[in-house]
Amino acid sequence: MIISRTPVRVSFCGGGTDVDWFSQSSENGGMVTSLALDRYIHVTVNKRFDDRIRVSYSKLEIVDNFEDIEHELVRESMRMTGVTSGVEITTIADIPSRGTGLGSSSSVTVGLLNALHCFAGRSVSASQLASEACQIEINILEQPIGRQDQYAASFGGINTIKFCRNGDVLVEPIDISENIQSRISQEFTLIFTGKSRSASSILSNSVVEGKSAIKNLQRIREQADEAKNHLNTGELSKLGSLLNEAWNMKRGISETVSNNFLDEMYSRIISTGATGAKLLGAGGGGFFLVHGSLEIREKLELEFSPNCKMIPLNIDNIGSSIIHNDSHR
Repeated sequence: MIISRTPVRVSFCGGGTDVDWFSQSSENGGMVTSLALDRYIHVTVNKRFDDRIRVSYSKLEIVDNFEDIEHELVRESMRMTGVTSGVEITTIADIPSRGTGLGSSSSVTVGLLNALHCFAGRSVSASQLASEACQIEINILEQPIGRQDQYAASFGGINTIKFCRNGDVLVEPIDISENIQSRISQEFTLIFTGKSRSASSILSNSVVEGKSAIKNLQRIREQADEAKNHLNTGELSKLGSLLNEAWNMKRGISETVSNNFLDEMYSRIISTGATGAKLLGAGGGGFFLVHGSLEIREKLELEFSPNCKMIPLNIDNIGSSIIHNDSHR
């Protein structure tokens, strides 16, 4: 049996500039500052006695031909790795695997590729995993998403990820002290809205209109640089304040990003004394990222518990990895 473990991601600033139409047309390309979170997608791959394929996720599929698999990420990952028969595949998520704003769908793809390559006897780099995941999701399945999730999940850590005009992706680790890492965990909180949505659905229904929306994206790209600087210097309150501007910029791109429920929740968060907050991912639901002291976290718990799950921002520094491999037996 092979077991892969792949983190989800939290984007501080820059989300939306990683889509190809923007990064490959903008003078400076796209850029995201993000971290890999210690919440995981686990994928198991086990050899079967026969040649059939069993896939277990929120539903169960048993097929004779991999082409008949309904789970498109599993099907295309099998095709790409050449592992197309005689396996049982299971995916298990620490958080909902779709619609959270944490890039969990891409983490599933990266984890599938890592486990299937390992099953086939291959050890692949983080860069290859991310590139192949992008190829599956964007090029083959034609999902209208960006490229940040696949790279954050593959590499782990806290990084700036640059999306160049020529299509190259550069992952640049942000070297911060253990003290700053500890403060990130203490001062930043994720709050689940209780609403899930499909990022590809939100993005496919979004209409980026006019020069103002493009200008917003250019400013969002600049914010990723500012976020990197605040992390380097440990000025986390400034980073928290930047979340407010990032949220307002994102809301100005498309009317599908927010709604009355989310706007009200944002106001309730800020009313506790939080420095700043923004909704993660494409919008429409998922998690809010909030900055504030431990005292503010206690106020947030009083305001939103038990209906809204809260998670501290602990960093995964490894990225997608194989945590069990007994294929040599």
